[in-house]
Amino acid sequence: MELISFSKYRKKTKVYKAKKGDNEAFLALIDENRLNIYRVARGILKNEEDIKDAIQNTLIKAFQNVRTLKKDEYFKTWLIRILINECNQILRKNKGNMFLDENVGDVGEQYTDDYKNMDLVRAINLLDEELRILITLFYFEDISVKDISKILNISQGTVKSRLSRARSKLKETLGEDY
Repeated sequence: MELISFSKYRKKTKVYKAKKGDNEAFLALIDENRLNIYRVARGILKNEEDIKDAIQNTLIKAFQNVRTLKKDEYFKTWLIRILINECNQILRKNKGNMFLDENVGDVGEQYTDDYKNMDLVRAINLLDEELRILITLFYFEDISVKDISKILNISQGTVKSRLSRARSKLKETLGEDY
């Protein structure tokens, strides 16, 4: 058995166990996906407290509903879909609210990881929300176009055209030499 298939087998087993009520298996799955979850929430929301709220609500809903997951191999896709719904709900709730300090929600200032290129982070933050989500899912989370279309409930063609538009806007913002 090759390493990749063994990894998939282990993950399926964890999802299966989590669906059967094994809390440790569920926690292991969340631990495997925690950085992905944070990055996606950070790509959508600007305020750190909102990010924490979205993640917390996502984990609660995922824990309560893990038994309803139909295909074990789509656990990550399912979890990110819940997260995006939670983020959108927070955005709707906060629509009328304005921050006194506009830098409060600057992702580049609050989160440091291996992505040291702050020009790119700033350019991504300038994108519209729908494009920012796509860029985050496709490039930072390595989620396929097919899975993104399922997560966002849009066609694969729409995902491809929005990715193209996002790349064009990033190229325009960053310049040709980037």
